[in-house]
Amino acid sequence: MSKVNISGACDPKFSEIKDIFKEALESGFDTGANIAIEHRGRMVVNLIGGSKDREGKIPWTDKTILNVFSTTKAVTAICIARLMDQGKLDLSKKVSEYWPEYACLGKENTKVSDFLCHRAGMFGFKGGMPDLPLSDWEGWTKMLASQSPFRDPGSSQGYHALTYGWLVGEIIRRVDGRSVGQYFQEEIAEPFGIDFQIGLSLEEIDRCADILPDPRSESMVMKLLPYMPDFMLPGQLKALKQILKGGDYQVAFESFEGDQEMFNSVEWRQAEIPSANGHGTAESLAKLFGILSTGCEREGNRIFSEATLNKCLQPLSEGPDTVLFGAGIKFGIGFDLGLGITTIGQPDHPNTIFGHCGVGGCVAFGDAENQIGYAFLCNRMHKPQELYKSTNSLTSKLFEIIQKPL
Repeated sequence: MSKVNISGACDPKFSEIKDIFKEALESGFDTGANIAIEHRGRMVVNLIGGSKDREGKIPWTDKTILNVFSTTKAVTAICIARLMDQGKLDLSKKVSEYWPEYACLGKENTKVSDFLCHRAGMFGFKGGMPDLPLSDWEGWTKMLASQSPFRDPGSSQGYHALTYGWLVGEIIRRVDGRSVGQYFQEEIAEPFGIDFQIGLSLEEIDRCADILPDPRSESMVMKLLPYMPDFMLPGQLKALKQILKGGDYQVAFESFEGDQEMFNSVEWRQAEIPSANGHGTAESLAKLFGILSTGCEREGNRIFSEATLNKCLQPLSEGPDTVLFGAGIKFGIGFDLGLGITTIGQPDHPNTIFGHCGVGGCVAFGDAENQIGYAFLCNRMHKPQELYKSTNSLTSKLFEIIQKPL
């Protein structure tokens, strides 16, 4: 192990969190990382360590921001919930009431809630990823509006890895008139002091930590599974075989299978992709979810009512997810309830938590019962089987600590 400088603050009660964080960096598993935890309205952990670049020459600082990938979906969901709370949006209505052009080719009965819980059947693009500039919002949304769904809307859950952002974002734009990035900045980030943005300005790009992809390797079993006869397979693998043959995963994640250095490009960082390219600090996300977990307001400003938060915590869909290999992921209004995506093959997190993870290994969530706001950011994208190793260790220890008697 090599010694890594860890800076920031940590309440002594949470010192074991610091130990796990430090070990993840000193072992070389993580290159650079940032963890922040609010408990009962107080920031009890805010730690930074490692470097923002692969060569280890540029230290991660409290000004460093990171692309958190699908954790952005939870931030977008908060914008939706605020519009609901203000009476401007009804999730039970058809999408066509807000976006008339969408109602064609079998999508006529799609409800707004189908977008939020991944039941719209629109988890990819027919004919593959369009050759469009990432900044061409109108182009992306027109492509989605003009195609037929992969599944009948409402009939099944299939994780909308990238398309969620344009679908949900267009609803926000149609209802409010502002883009998601502008809406979040003006309605939430600025009033509450949240250092998080969807769509960066050129001045902000120098603050970014690099995304560092690890070489991805698919196991031989996964490669051969679609071709193995059913009589050789137990029930679970038969089901997985059908999912792999269906190709929903490949369709939904097509954009992530190419040049992953794209995520470090100016084009990616400046675009508004409300499902995948929000940038911020762990402190900002822990504060945001901490506010929601302690009454939804702070210093006289309210994001939305506790009644609206309670609606967000009710599952709208509980799998099986045709994109995520049949997993029973519970989605509420844009939130992954219980953080099921991060705990595949491991004991579930408490179902009282709401948030989202990102394909890079980042996680942010709130827990209203325990009054927690949590965020872990890391810039190395690990292989799928190791993706959430660090955050799972940290959250397991966190819940162990807060459940100890005083």
